[in-house]
Amino acid sequence: MDREFKKIVLDNSDVIVQKWIDEIDTLKGFNYSDSVSEELLESTNREFVNIIFSSIKNEGDTKQLKEFSEKLINLGWKVSYITDGLQVFRRVTIDFILQQSDQIDTSYISELLHSVDEWVEPLIRQLVNEFSGNWENILSLQRVALQELSAPLIPVMDNITIMPLVGTIDTERAKLIMENLLEGVTQHNSEVVLIDITGVPVVDTMVAHHIIQAAEAVGLVGATCILVGIRPEIAQTIVNLGIDLGKFPTKSSLRKGFIKALGLTDRKIIRTEENNATIEQMIESLGGE
Repeated sequence: MDREFKKIVLDNSDVIVQKWIDEIDTLKGFNYSDSVSEELLESTNREFVNIIFSSIKNEGDTKQLKEFSEKLINLGWKVSYITDGLQVFRRVTIDFILQQSDQIDTSYISELLHSVDEWVEPLIRQLVNEFSGNWENILSLQRVALQELSAPLIPVMDNITIMPLVGTIDTERAKLIMENLLEGVTQHNSEVVLIDITGVPVVDTMVAHHIIQAAEAVGLVGATCILVGIRPEIAQTIVNLGIDLGKFPTKSSLRKGFIKALGLTDRKIIRTEENNATIEQMIESLGGE
């Protein structure tokens, strides 16, 4: 009987597709996407229903399902579009087959419901699983990208690197800062690391504790940490909290911190006059003047 139902559906696919589209259009108000054009909605609906029929005809083909779920994620659509669409297909298909039958009894209806469920349920599972898996993968990649941007270590000169921090520092981010610092110091062969907190809005006891831990960890691998970007209000907060930052150099600006870093690496800035212009040159060692 299942083959008979499939034949009815596939032979009348155009009629069922149109009925499905007419009914799915009534669900626009559920807002599967924040902003979508009529053309995009129509083409996506067509693609969706074609995939449904293709899956019924060619069981076990998951390539189209995966590609379609990726497309929905890229469009920013909700998973409810998948579940609602398949529920509509179930209802439309059952109604159509019942209308085509001359003799309907309880056994016929029961077998029809069972057959359609056997088509639709695997599709729901596969599409939702593909959608969820792709979504989790995208979130994971975005999380990694954000982490890399949240605590970058930038080499600016041989043996000198800078880590500019922007935004709130919580425990998870502090752990990332520590990891990036230690890995970067080794990778770039850094002798001095400048941690710039100009973009950190609040420095409380917890934030200061994390910074101190990071500076001490950098010292254990043979480098010196300079804390720069200490604004007057932050300096006052640190004093009021009784936080001791005397274990490593601190400067009010990145420029002053960089000059300090040059001194720690046996370099300095000198000025030369040429055509009435002042040129700042980096001298590799104090003995090279």
